[in-house]
Amino acid sequence: MIALKRRADRRAIAIVAHVDHGKTTLVDQLLKQSGTFRVGQHVDECVMDSGDLERERGITILAKNTAIHYRDTIINIVDTPGHRDFGSEVERILTMVEGVLLLVDAAEGPLPQTRFVLKKALETGKRPIVLINKIDRADARPLEVEEEIHDLFLSLATHDDHLDFPVFYGSGRIGFASKDPAGTSGDLSPLLDAILHHVPAPVIGDTPFKLIVANIDYSDYFGRLAVGRVHSGSLTHATDLAAVKPDGSLVQKGRAGKIYLFEGIKRVEVSEASAGDIVVISGFPRIEIGQTILDLSDPTPLVGIRVDEPTLSMEFLVNNSPVSGLSGKFVTSRHILERLERELERNVGLRMERTGDADSFLVLGRGELSLAILAETMRREGFEFSLGRPQVIFHKDESGATLEPYEELVIDCAEEFTGAVIAALGERRGELQHLGRHGDRTRMEFSIPSRGLLGFRTEFLTLTKGTGLLNHLFDRYGEHRGALPNRKRGAMVVKESGDVTAYALDQLSDRGLFFVRPSEKVYSGQIVGEQVKDGDLVVQVCRKKHLTNMRASTSDMGIKLTPPRDLTIESAIEWINDDELVEVTPTSIRVRKRVLDHTRRKPAVV
Repeated sequence: MIALKRRADRRAIAIVAHVDHGKTTLVDQLLKQSGTFRVGQHVDECVMDSGDLERERGITILAKNTAIHYRDTIINIVDTPGHRDFGSEVERILTMVEGVLLLVDAAEGPLPQTRFVLKKALETGKRPIVLINKIDRADARPLEVEEEIHDLFLSLATHDDHLDFPVFYGSGRIGFASKDPAGTSGDLSPLLDAILHHVPAPVIGDTPFKLIVANIDYSDYFGRLAVGRVHSGSLTHATDLAAVKPDGSLVQKGRAGKIYLFEGIKRVEVSEASAGDIVVISGFPRIEIGQTILDLSDPTPLVGIRVDEPTLSMEFLVNNSPVSGLSGKFVTSRHILERLERELERNVGLRMERTGDADSFLVLGRGELSLAILAETMRREGFEFSLGRPQVIFHKDESGATLEPYEELVIDCAEEFTGAVIAALGERRGELQHLGRHGDRTRMEFSIPSRGLLGFRTEFLTLTKGTGLLNHLFDRYGEHRGALPNRKRGAMVVKESGDVTAYALDQLSDRGLFFVRPSEKVYSGQIVGEQVKDGDLVVQVCRKKHLTNMRASTSDMGIKLTPPRDLTIESAIEWINDDELVEVTPTSIRVRKRVLDHTRRKPAVV
């Protein structure tokens, strides 16, 4: 057997976990303790979450690279997203590393995304290290969580060496890791030592230069940048290169313009890189994720990156409301199409399909959040458009029967809410798989059609008074469960355009909850609230109080209105029905009927 040649002074590891289990906070401490920052230097928390949306939401959306020096070794670290909708980021990043650091919350234990990222890591042969994080929590139960982790590994392992992994206990916030579950202090050196000893050094291939593109970045000066790990050979500015698709077809020829290596949170320009390095290369303006950049002397590409197929679709349409174009900079179908095509180039988890309408595009993704993040990003860039209700993607089996996607749903809530939650999910065709105590809360596991979760999150928060935790992950395709209940409360729809008045809202206050405030401009067909009953209701929210020469003792009393519900893109697309749209502009988010003329819908009028 031929011994593999490895590069001993390099390691590459991805930090993976369920959302909010502390990945980015741990990276902060690794950077600090490795001497990346000078003494006294001010460093923001979660420094790797550099995007505005990431900082606002407190989640990692895009995978990011960094590198630290430890004992004469450069450890390349990739911080990956934890939310299930961004699983494609995790899948392609695994092509650049040999090991994964699996973080599990010491109180919550393994959750659906924990299973997903670990399954992907083991399938691709990555060596795992486990850190039971946040043991400083008051409700931490590290020993119980360790047992749950071992059960998870047993259910996923396909080789004996999958069960050979070190377990550490620690706190990313405090910055320590220990073999002792009762430890309360120290540093992260035990964890770094385990990375050096447990994670294999990268294998160096015996072919000329080859690199598979795992990520795409962009520079205003150099254009598109390819990010990946050098599989074999070495790279200089003089090397004649080609970008090749997985099927072997040539994309373009050229040479590397700029070559960068990662060092801390910065990129350092170098003149040469060799096998084992994670690099950033310019000079290939048409490069895409999954393509191979290689030396022309050996044009055989590396195996392409495979990601799971989307399970959800959402319609992006040109905004045709009466107030369209007032705040948006990019409003035409050409603008929207070009922007979606740019997104597809770097986001391998999305797909796009053309519809029969020239002003409508169908975007396919993993979940509502990934599509909502795309829409929010476009809104902040000055785009104006409309969104349809998310729809699941159906498949057909060999006999022609319809199959639909199912989700593995895990809920943690207080025991007093379990009955209401089980009943609500039963109406949505959810099947209870497991029920048990989980610390001081009840944990329920369901198998449910993905359709059953559309619009459920708001109802769930109401049922649990905002204290419940809901996590879900795609499980499989199964039999179609038939029709599901629609939204239980109807919409209040504007009859005539104008300015909203406090008088009109006060007169309609017993009808439901509003989305608008006094003095806002509205148009006929816009939805301004949710009524307490089923069915739609056309209302007059621009009605003014008629003036008379009569005076009453209460005439000077101020009108007191219930604060309206502020809509976000996520909450809006969860709320709407099939006959409704979300209008997205740089300055506002509205909901409306697809058919604006109320006489064509024939609802009751108030």
